[in-house]
Amino acid sequence: MKALRSLFLIAAALLGAATAFAQVPPSPAEIAAYQGLHAAAQRGDTADIERLLRAAKSPRNLLEARDGNGRTPLHVATFARQRDAVKALVAAGADSSAFEDGRYDAVTIAAVADDEETLRVLLAAGASAKLTTSRYDGTALIAAAHLGHDSVVRQLIEAGAPLDHVNNLHWTALIEAVVLGDGGARHQATVKALLGAGANTALTDRDGRTALQLARARGYGALARLLEAR
Repeated sequence: MKALRSLFLIAAALLGAATAFAQVPPSPAEIAAYQGLHAAAQRGDTADIERLLRAAKSPRNLLEARDGNGRTPLHVATFARQRDAVKALVAAGADSSAFEDGRYDAVTIAAVADDEETLRVLLAAGASAKLTTSRYDGTALIAAAHLGHDSVVRQLIEAGAPLDHVNNLHWTALIEAVVLGDGGARHQATVKALLGAGANTALTDRDGRTALQLARARGYGALARLLEAR
């Protein structure tokens, strides 16, 4: 039984790593090759962004242009944490719901990066926290919960992220915070935030196990106590 549990934890950790790093930020080579609006977004050069859009016959085409991995200038600015560029691009009409090739939108990119300030800028500009994203058919909230990004989780909840969305692994944000978490302080804060918002504790994984049962199985006493109190 102990060996089986160890194998499960290893598999969960590997899956968590795969989910966390499924996003592909621009490489140094890609950054060096960027031109036009992608280059200005990467640098955070808002004056150049405005100049390029004013001079363009079709600003929309510039805003929707893709690099080799399907990233728009807004994706690039989000990865680079260039918040002024994010504001300028969204104000100019950039589609904040656009997906790059990995099916990540700007909100999920910021959530996975634990980038609270860029996320705040995006949400204030009208970006949605409700999109179904990634190869796992998840959400920004699920991604942030499994990584224990508790402050990001609270922002997403406030923005109306779906609390009980079930991804194609049959996990919710609450379940992922347990299954792919480490049981530590940030995952405890994440679980508290989800429970405080009303996350459904009766939902189960594919094997019929609730978040509480999973926390007990992993020896995460603090998480189990939070779930028991609920």
